[in-house]
Amino acid sequence: MYLPNQAGRRRATAVFLLPSLIGVLVFCLLPILASAVFSFTDYDLLMPMNTMNFVGFDNYRRILTGSEFPKVLTHTFTYLVLYLPLILLTSVCEALILNKSFRGHGIFRTITYTPVITSWVAAAVVWQWVLSGKYGLLNQMLAGIGITGPAWLNSKEWAMPGVVLAAVWKDTGYYALMVLAALKSIDPAYYEAASIDGAGSFKKLTAITLPLISPTLFLLIVINIIYGLQVFDSVLIMTNGGPGGATTVFLERIYKYAFKQYKMGLASAYSWILFALILVFTAIQFWLQKKWVNYDA
Repeated sequence: MYLPNQAGRRRATAVFLLPSLIGVLVFCLLPILASAVFSFTDYDLLMPMNTMNFVGFDNYRRILTGSEFPKVLTHTFTYLVLYLPLILLTSVCEALILNKSFRGHGIFRTITYTPVITSWVAAAVVWQWVLSGKYGLLNQMLAGIGITGPAWLNSKEWAMPGVVLAAVWKDTGYYALMVLAALKSIDPAYYEAASIDGAGSFKKLTAITLPLISPTLFLLIVINIIYGLQVFDSVLIMTNGGPGGATTVFLERIYKYAFKQYKMGLASAYSWILFALILVFTAIQFWLQKKWVNYDA
């Protein structure tokens, strides 16, 4: 059998990698560089590229000093503050349940994972009915215990919580499997030793389980902060940024500036501001992990 020499193997590797590298270059690196250039111009998507003018930091100045940006920032952070603790809580709780053996375990896991593989379009239709002010399932359940529910998606105060509820329902199954994998990796000897010392279930959870799955929880926090800052599909489909601009977020603004108003320069500047925010929040999380994440197990 013929075995190529080291130089031949390198050439063969380069040949096989070339299509992927071309794809990364054309569809990732070039658009990134183009958006960086566009952010300093007044590029209009409907006009020829040779008509665009260099405007320096005017796009960034217009965004950061405008009345819209504080609202977009507030709405995005509101989503993040509501979504992050809820998704962590529901994911851990579901994973703890799935880590137990009980009749119907497989059916339960299938049911809880089904929303993950459901498209946002289908999920939005369901949740628009669930959150309907007059005929919605949630308000009917609240009425059963004497509470008058709000007009969720038509209310400026409750539209974002409604979007968050739908997102948590859809995403929990996916992150629960990540937490479940971490739970399965814990040595049962830790729990046996704790039982001998008289530790109860809550003590085992706080002293053993949570510290040992902290690397996975840290990963979930980083992923969901990035996702929360980039929330788009749920907002666009369920509320389209409304009512009255109450759910306008970064990607929704970028999409509308770029493909509704064709202001590609402004949209690109918005994108790089979002990138800077993601970078800062991610760096903060990596700095804070030293204080609570346990990698010693």
